[in-house]
Amino acid sequence: MDQPGKKTAAAIHQEIAQEVDQLLGVIFAARRKSGRLDLEAIEMAVRAAMHQGGSACLTHLLQQQPPAERSLPCGCGAKAQYREMRSKSILTAVGSAQVLRPYYHCPRCQQGQFPTDQVLDVEGTEFSPGVRRMLAVVGSDSGSFQQGRQQMELLAGLIVTTKAVERITEAMGADIAVREQAQQQPAVQLELPVAVGQSMPVMYVEMDGTGVPMVSKETKGRVGKEAGQSARTREVKLGCVFTQTTRDKEGQAVRDPQSTTYTAAIETAAEFSRRIYREAAQRGWSRARKQVVIGDGAEWIWNLVGEQFPGAIEIVDLFHARQHLWDLAAKLYPSQEAQKRRWVLKHQHLLDQGQIEKLVGALWALSGTHPTLKPTLQTEANYFQRNADRMRYPQFRRQGLFVGSGVVEAACKTVIAARLKRSGMFWTVRGANAIIALRCCRLSGKFEDYWEARRP
Repeated sequence: MDQPGKKTAAAIHQEIAQEVDQLLGVIFAARRKSGRLDLEAIEMAVRAAMHQGGSACLTHLLQQQPPAERSLPCGCGAKAQYREMRSKSILTAVGSAQVLRPYYHCPRCQQGQFPTDQVLDVEGTEFSPGVRRMLAVVGSDSGSFQQGRQQMELLAGLIVTTKAVERITEAMGADIAVREQAQQQPAVQLELPVAVGQSMPVMYVEMDGTGVPMVSKETKGRVGKEAGQSARTREVKLGCVFTQTTRDKEGQAVRDPQSTTYTAAIETAAEFSRRIYREAAQRGWSRARKQVVIGDGAEWIWNLVGEQFPGAIEIVDLFHARQHLWDLAAKLYPSQEAQKRRWVLKHQHLLDQGQIEKLVGALWALSGTHPTLKPTLQTEANYFQRNADRMRYPQFRRQGLFVGSGVVEAACKTVIAARLKRSGMFWTVRGANAIIALRCCRLSGKFEDYWEARRP
């Protein structure tokens, strides 16, 4: 029998043609017998035959001859010597294929190397680049790794393990995260290159936090939301950047299509500060004629804004501010729905009109009639007073700006919750951050750029 490396392309083509002919013979025989044609069975069978042929072609192409160069430089400074030709099986987009390539060994450091593996981008893995790309996509989609394995079998006809989907997905996400970290160091030193291009009317930065369920070791020693209970989640800090060029017929702000990019991680506020600054700077923050930051009342957000985005228009999400009034009303009138609603509508009018000083005064006035709620009223009054300049909603609307953080709130669901907060899921920080990095990359439309940049 001929060795794989000895086969000609014509011989392989003939083998594939024979397999297809045999398959068609079986199909037509079954049709004559049953009188019907099972199209799905046929197309799956044809795909399997094409995979066999493609695998044979790849195996033929990947058979190398012993090298003329008998030594190569080694990382330790010595020379690695050619030893022998070794075979390796890899799963490709058309099935399993064999690679025959030279093996070199260094007598000084005792390390071996396969230069061909690096060229083919299969170093340290049994999956081809095309299959790894598929695994990363299905593994980071809105489902489990198990569902990703099932998608690979159904859609690509490839059999992989659930663990393989998890391992490859997290490895690719971790690589994206490492590359992002390398880009954040210049952001710390404010050495990012100035983004060139035309100016834009408005650029927004929105930020929020959302909890992700963790394995117990990741929450050890952390206080939970309820008194006496330990934490079960870790907060993902999520930011998005987008632009606005137009308004609708009613004068409402309209987000530019395909303009939103995302960045997120489980990390400290200081670390996230550098992350979101880099994202905005790369998007051209300095070229925006109006720079707007929208968030809820979390102190870490506005501390970050003062540090990284001085001079930006700061807006507290209107709907978050309204929720403060509803939560307070529930305590003022716990079992009186009609009174609660009337109270909210009355005071919400002050909020919507940006009359924050009057609203604060009204809250302080309630202390005399509701002494047991005085600490709560004081906290809420301080919240509105502290954010008064961020709540001038009529002024913001006259400028044609958004006054809600709906974009980042939606992102908390689509980017984070849809993949990491499904029933029964618990994460390590490392695993969660890998998936988050990969999902942000894909949903920001940056995956193709990453894929090209990582090629050897």
